[in-house]
Amino acid sequence: MNNIVAIVGRPNVGKSTLFNRLTETRKAIVDEVAGVTRDRHYGKSVWNGVDFSVIDTGGYVKGSDDIFEAEIRKQVKLAIDEAQVILFLVDVVDGITPMDDEVAKLLRKANKKVLLVVNKVDNIERASMTGEFYALGLGDLYIIASTSGAGTGELLDELVKHLSKDEKIEENKLPRFAIVGRPNAGKSSLVNALLGKERNIVTEIAGTTRDTINTHYTSFGHDFILIDTAGIRKKAKVKEDIEFYSVMRSIRAIEDSDVCVLMVDAAHGVEAQDLSIFHLIQTNHKGVVIAVNKWDLVENKDTMTTKKFEEEIRSKLAPFKDVPIVFISALEKQRLLKVVEVAEQVHESRSRRIPTSKLNEEFLPLIENYPPPAVKGKYVKIKYVTQLKTSFPCFAFFCNLPQYVDESYKRFLENKLRERFDFTGVPVQVFMRKK
Repeated sequence: MNNIVAIVGRPNVGKSTLFNRLTETRKAIVDEVAGVTRDRHYGKSVWNGVDFSVIDTGGYVKGSDDIFEAEIRKQVKLAIDEAQVILFLVDVVDGITPMDDEVAKLLRKANKKVLLVVNKVDNIERASMTGEFYALGLGDLYIIASTSGAGTGELLDELVKHLSKDEKIEENKLPRFAIVGRPNAGKSSLVNALLGKERNIVTEIAGTTRDTINTHYTSFGHDFILIDTAGIRKKAKVKEDIEFYSVMRSIRAIEDSDVCVLMVDAAHGVEAQDLSIFHLIQTNHKGVVIAVNKWDLVENKDTMTTKKFEEEIRSKLAPFKDVPIVFISALEKQRLLKVVEVAEQVHESRSRRIPTSKLNEEFLPLIENYPPPAVKGKYVKIKYVTQLKTSFPCFAFFCNLPQYVDESYKRFLENKLRERFDFTGVPVQVFMRKK
């Protein structure tokens, strides 16, 4: 399920500090991805077994000289529109300001679960000052000091009550492919080309959110769920920041998928927002295929043109270069089924289980020949390797001194796993465990 939590409020109330506390200090945090607009961050968190994405919005300002004011206000409105739960942060030191009143008015109309969070309450005197915030008309107060973390446990306990528990739908085990990418990369064209003429053999399925359309695709011997973020209706009352909105939609689609097809415009190559979306895919441990669209418009092509373009893409995606790249034209319907075939291969690899005997047979001789470097005169001896029961490939290497194995050696093992078991386009994690 897609759980999105937005932190909103005026500038300097501690939103980013709370964001860092919710993401960086939780053991399940994977990564923080810098977004494409000012003061925008996306992170992953988990509390009491419930996973959710956290969005740190820019400060809500009205009537200031800040040239970003209108931009930030739009982002806050979009976050309100998209999130399941909104954390409205206020500052106990300043009390209720006109800006807080402005945000509260928006939130009272939002018809969303809002938790009013009073920040910077780090002593008894400040705790006695919190009562005035009931005047905002948003119900109970959650008293915290985001710098120290005081009160955040109680806040999270309440927060997760209003999120979807991650219950997988067992009856539908079909692969789920999401078409994602920045605006105008050709997502609509790809979806329409895949579904257009074969519409009689597809069945519409109610989407998991009001913003994604899930279609059961059964054409040309393929059988999967297509998660389409392309044809999403525009919000009538929101003048949307197109780039920010596309990332918001991508979060939903990525979390609900097994493999993501990241559409890239051949005219522009991989740009900052493409990288943001790519990192979101990585953060969520999903398979990925890059579809370079509008390849028909590239003039004077030859084999070297394709090779050079591939090299440029892989250099930007480093260190995760092991990604399949397909050059297509959605408009001319060129190589579209190739994208589907590659996505299916990535899904198959992502689901692959390697027998423990095979892993040890392959890796123990390799490790013996290329052991981890000694640290402080101590030698790491890896005795055993097995694949963990996870939704994507994770491998545990059991050894005597796991703390001495550095990231470069783990990357060496990951690369060998990819090389020997074909994990192209698939996230792979290596863990060192105490034997």
